[in-house]
Amino acid sequence: MDGMGGMDGMGSDNGGGMEMSHSTVMHMVFQNSMATSLYSDAWTPSTEGAYAGTIIFLIILGIVFRLLLAGKALAEERWLDAEMKRRYVVVQGKIPVAEQISTDSLSKKMTLTENGVEEDVLVVQKKKSHLRPWRMSVDPVRAILDTCIAGVSYLLMLAVMTMNVGYFMAVLGGTFMGSLLVGRFYSAEH
Repeated sequence: MDGMGGMDGMGSDNGGGMEMSHSTVMHMVFQNSMATSLYSDAWTPSTEGAYAGTIIFLIILGIVFRLLLAGKALAEERWLDAEMKRRYVVVQGKIPVAEQISTDSLSKKMTLTENGVEEDVLVVQKKKSHLRPWRMSVDPVRAILDTCIAGVSYLLMLAVMTMNVGYFMAVLGGTFMGSLLVGRFYSAEH
């Protein structure tokens, strides 16, 4: 290929006399080089200790990711509980909820039995989804948590994309340890 001369990554002349240098190597297979850059050229371990420190950082980052997911799940549960306990005011001219339920064509009278105790109940079918209102005390915190989760997950993704086996195993190890510590607090798959 005559037109591709000089494109070996060491330098090329683009016809204008300007020399371009490419020192970054993109690996397409896993490799185990200790001198693999993480996030920037400035973070390139040159000793075994620096490589071990980078591995420990990635393990901690994986744990932090799972902690953030668990924290968000707990916060969402707390916010939903607070919303359900919130007292609502009856507006003049509106039918109270108890009357709406009793006159609803979708409600059915049933008997609920538990431990020998019977109670008459009304079973109501949900007609439409209820959008929760925007709240200053909830939504900015939710947005910050989501942004942190996205940022940490992208940093973990970039570490895996280096195709370094040590970095990959560190991300998996951190994810495992984080799930082991706080996995019971959230149920959504991420």
